[in-house]
Amino acid sequence: MHNNKNTRHRFLPAVIAGLSTLGLTPWAQAEIMLYDKDQTTFSTDGYINAFYVNSDVDRAGEQFDRRQSRVKMGFLPNYLGFNMGKQVDDLKLGARASFWVTINDSETNGTDTAIDVRQFYGTVANPQWGEVLIGKDFGLFARSNILLDELLAGYGQVSDTLGLVDGGGVSFGNIGSGYPYPFPTSQITYRTPVMDGLRVAVGIMDPVDTNDSSATGKAYQENPRTESEVTYQFDLGGAKIYSWLNGSYQTSDNTDTTVDSVTSKGLGYGVQAKMGGLSLTGSGFQAKGINPFFTNNAGEATLRNVDSTGYLLQGSYKLGKNRLALSYGKTEDDGNGVVGSGADYETRGIALFHDVNDNLKLVAEYNQFEIAGHDTSAQNEDTDTFAVGAVLTW
Repeated sequence: MHNNKNTRHRFLPAVIAGLSTLGLTPWAQAEIMLYDKDQTTFSTDGYINAFYVNSDVDRAGEQFDRRQSRVKMGFLPNYLGFNMGKQVDDLKLGARASFWVTINDSETNGTDTAIDVRQFYGTVANPQWGEVLIGKDFGLFARSNILLDELLAGYGQVSDTLGLVDGGGVSFGNIGSGYPYPFPTSQITYRTPVMDGLRVAVGIMDPVDTNDSSATGKAYQENPRTESEVTYQFDLGGAKIYSWLNGSYQTSDNTDTTVDSVTSKGLGYGVQAKMGGLSLTGSGFQAKGINPFFTNNAGEATLRNVDSTGYLLQGSYKLGKNRLALSYGKTEDDGNGVVGSGADYETRGIALFHDVNDNLKLVAEYNQFEIAGHDTSAQNEDTDTFAVGAVLTW
C-alpha cells in the first residue's frame, strides 16, 4: 500500500565520506577529481547497484501470501554527487549536491523516474573553530546509527505490509527495526573541530508538523527543531572504538486551544569496535512523539502519545576481499498509525560481501522480517528475502 513512501524515502549516500576516511564504514568511498587548480576543487562520486530479489511473504490473510521475484536496488539508492571546495584566506568553503533515482519505474509507471535531491548544502570551515553547514542534509538524530550499519551496502527488510515488496523504491535495511531514518531537512548546523577524538554537532532544523492539521485551528512551532550529536573515537587495547550520542527535540502547538501540544523527543546512541578484520556494533534509540520509521514524523497527530524503542546488534569479519556480516534489529512501538495499534518489528540478516576491486562489490544476503501486533494478529507478517547483486562506486 505505501508506494508513495517507497519513492519518497530514497536513501543515503556519500554523507559517509568522512567516516570512510577514518576506516569506520564497511565500504570505501571513491571520487573522481574533475578540477583542482588555484585552491579550487570540483569532484564527482556515484553509486549504482541492482539486486535479484526473491521474497516469501506470509501475512495474516491468505490473499497476501505469495513468493515474489524482483530486480531492484538495495538499501542505498543509485545516486550521483558533486563536491566543490575553495580556500579563501583562512576559510575553507565547500558545497555538495547529490541526486538519487530509482531504477524500478518501468513495469507500471513508464519512464516516471523522479530525481530526488537529498543533499544540497554549503559549508564554511576553519581548523581553529570548526564548521558551519547551511542547506539540506541528513539530520543528526539517529545519524551514526544508520551510517555505521554493517548492511548499509546490502539489501535489508522489505515489509509487504509497508508496501516494500511490490514498491518502486528502496528496501528499508534496518529502518523501523533498529533505528528511524534521519530524514534530510533544511538546517543550520555547527560542528566543532575534532578534539582528541571528540566532536560535537548542534543544529537547528526546519520543524515538522506533528500537531493536528485537521483541527479548526492552525498548527505552529514557536521554535525550530533542535538536534545534536556527540561522537568520540579512541583506541583501547588494540581496538579502534567509535561511540556516539545524538538527540532531537521539538514542540508543536495549535491555535485551537482544544488541541493538545505535541512534544517530540528522541535519543540515539551506540558504539562500534574494530580490531583487525573483526567489527562489532551495538546501537539503540528511544523516542516519544516521533515516528519509529521516519524522523520527519509521518502520521502527525497520531504520534501524540507514541513511545518507541529499538536496538541493533551486528558483527562482521573481513578476510581478504570477503566480509561476512550478521545482524539483528528490533523496534517496539505502542501504536504509530503505520500498521495499526502498535507492534514489534524484527529483522535478522546475514550477508556476504566480496570486493572484486576497489570500485566493484558483489553481495549475497538472506533476510527475515517479522511484525508481531500487540493487540491484534491482523497485521502480523513474516517475510523472508534472498538478494544477490552488485554495487559499483566511483
